[in-house]
Amino acid sequence: MVARVFLIVLDGVGAGESPDAAQYGDAGSNTLGNLARAEGGLSLPTLEGMGLGNVVEIKGVPPSARPRASSGKMRELSRGKDTITGHWEMMGIKTEEPFPTYPGGFPLEVREEFERRIGRAALWSGPASGTEIIERWGRMHMRTGQPIVYTSADSVFQVAAHEDVIPVEELYAICRTAREVLRPPHHVQRVIARPFVGPPFRRTYRRKDFSLPPPEETLVERLHARRVEVVSVGKVSDMFAGRGFSRTVRTAGNRDGMQKLSGLQKSFREGLVFANLVDFDTLYGHRNDTRGFREALEEFDGWLGGFAEGLRKGDYLIVTADHGLDPTTPSTDHSREYVPVVFCGPEVRPHDLGIREGFWDVGRTVADIFGLVEFTRGKGFLSS
Repeated sequence: MVARVFLIVLDGVGAGESPDAAQYGDAGSNTLGNLARAEGGLSLPTLEGMGLGNVVEIKGVPPSARPRASSGKMRELSRGKDTITGHWEMMGIKTEEPFPTYPGGFPLEVREEFERRIGRAALWSGPASGTEIIERWGRMHMRTGQPIVYTSADSVFQVAAHEDVIPVEELYAICRTAREVLRPPHHVQRVIARPFVGPPFRRTYRRKDFSLPPPEETLVERLHARRVEVVSVGKVSDMFAGRGFSRTVRTAGNRDGMQKLSGLQKSFREGLVFANLVDFDTLYGHRNDTRGFREALEEFDGWLGGFAEGLRKGDYLIVTADHGLDPTTPSTDHSREYVPVVFCGPEVRPHDLGIREGFWDVGRTVADIFGLVEFTRGKGFLSS
């Protein structure tokens, strides 16, 4: 049988605080539930019919007595609450030790080595919002040509530069140098290129992530070894340092990502399409923009209905998330939450997936579909 799996990650769309949320400062976080209350309800008829309201209480999205899909929620086992640990765990890696973060900014030895290697000084900041940082430093950057370096609550080293001052390819080269500099104990998970234009200043979709390579073989690499095609849509391949992906389809936000997915549904023959829709996180969650978050979810839901109707025999659809990012809390950082999961296809019998221990149940499901018996972590959705 020719099988196709479409795995869509809604970046930051959590489903309620995890049991250990208080350890991360996230007690009370509930991205979907709190967002719905703040916005007077959500209108998500497709996800409602798939059983999303059976997973978490969402104003406007009641439980379904006869859902058209299997649904449940997953608890992350890895230490952390960021994009890479979430994506890695889906593909079989449990991160035992959290990666370093820099609430006080980067230490002098990192700054000096980075500047020496790139041959210029930089403008340094501690944790900051990406939009705020370019407003604060954008004009000075344009006068001096110095890249802006900042971090967040996550393990990231972010380099922002105006596209007319430091061309994008040069910015990527600077970030590759940073990746070489950032060795243990300063092995941050991701170096992120953050190009922007203006004034008025705005970030562009030419962002690129330079991640640490996974510490062990992932399901993506196992599929590749079995000659199963794996296509990245959005930033997914960056999370794995490109390892195991047949090709990458870059996107300019959610809408473009959904269009690319629709195109692949028509043209892709067999294998795994692994997609990340990033706007929930980048544009709305990190900015505590509840209205934008709601509108983005409702737009996705409207698109999802047509996409689900286009599934053919041998197709499977998994919709989930990598972490939470509650836009109603004072924090603008990721939140330690369960994530929802919806699983459907013409040959899937809808049932309650319950609470899953580990995001790697997603990977086990994909492995079961493609017959990779050697991938034994987690429990697949087909067998539960």
